[in-house]
Amino acid sequence: PAGLLLMKRRLMVMKLWNKYKVTSIPSLVFVDASTGKVVCRNGLLVVRDDPKGLEFPWGPKPFAEVVAGPLLRNNRQTADGTSLEGHYVGVYFSAHWCPPCRSLTRVLVESYQTVKEAGQKFEIVFVSADRSEESFKQYFSEMPWLAVPYSDEGRRSRLNRLYGIQGIPTLILLDTEGHMISRQGRVEVLNDPECRLFPWHPRPVLELSESNAVQLHEGPCLVLFVDAEEEGELEPAKELIQPIAEKIMAKYKAKEEEMPLLFFVAGEDDMSDSLRDYTNLPEAAPLLTILDMSARAKYVRDVEEITPAEWSSLSTTSWLKSSNQSPSKEED
Repeated sequence: PAGLLLMKRRLMVMKLWNKYKVTSIPSLVFVDASTGKVVCRNGLLVVRDDPKGLEFPWGPKPFAEVVAGPLLRNNRQTADGTSLEGHYVGVYFSAHWCPPCRSLTRVLVESYQTVKEAGQKFEIVFVSADRSEESFKQYFSEMPWLAVPYSDEGRRSRLNRLYGIQGIPTLILLDTEGHMISRQGRVEVLNDPECRLFPWHPRPVLELSESNAVQLHEGPCLVLFVDAEEEGELEPAKELIQPIAEKIMAKYKAKEEEMPLLFFVAGEDDMSDSLRDYTNLPEAAPLLTILDMSARAKYVRDVEEITPAEWSSLSTTSWLKSSNQSPSKEED
C-alpha cells in the first residue's frame, strides 16, 4: 500500500508539473480556485516585487499597461510604449551570456529586417536578462529594435511575470491588440527564415524538425510517424490530422486556455530516428503515438494503414481523457 501511494503521489506531482509547465524549482504558480485558470506563473517574482501584497490578486495586466514608459534604441534615441500601438510585437527575453540567445538574435535580426522591408508594422522589445548594464549595452548594440532600459528592473520583472518566463531565449508574439499569438516565437522564426508565415499564428500540425523538437518536452504530443523521406511527402499525413487538430485548437482558444496536446507528423530522418530511440518506439510506419516526455509515458497505436475512417475511429479526444487517467500507458 505504501508503495502504491508513493506511485500515485509521483504521478500527481508529474501531472502538476506538466499542467503548469514547470521546468525548474523552486516555482510558485498562483491559480484562481473558482475557475482553475492560472493567474500568474512566476509567483516567486510576485513575492519578491510585491512583498506586502499591494497588487493582490496579481492577475495579468494588458501588455500596453505593463510596457508603458520609455523604450531605448541603440542609436541612443528613445521611444514611448505608445509607439507600439497598431503593431505586431515580439517581446524578446534574452541575454548576452546565453549562447542559444546569441544564435537566435542573429537569425531574428534578419527576420525583423525582412518583415519591416515588406511593409509590415512589426516591432520587437528586448527584455534583458544580462548580468550587468555593460553587458546589456554590448548585446543591445547588435539589435535594430527597441529595449526596456536595463535600469528599469521593475518593468523588466513585470514583463517576466506577465508571460511566466522560465527560460531564455523566449520570444512572445503579440497581435496588434496586444493579445498573445504564440509563446513559440523562437520556433516559428527558425522554421520560417523567409517570413512567409508572419505574424506566425500557431499551426495545428507541425512537421517534426530539429528546431521545433524542443516543444515535445512542453506537454503531451501526438506524433504520427509515416514512411516519407522526400519534401512534400508529409502533406497527406498532415491533412489527415488537421481536422481534429483544428477542432481541439478552436475549442481551447474559445476557453482562452492552452492546447492540451500538440500535433506532429514525422518522416524518415535523423530527428525521427533519434526520437524513436529516445522513447524506445518500434520502427513501424505508419505509427500513431502520444508522447508525454515529462511523465516518461507513451501511448502507441501500430496500424497497417491509417485512413480517414481509421483516424475517425481512434477518437483522439477520448484518448486524451483516458491518457490523463493513465490506465494503459507504457512507462519507460
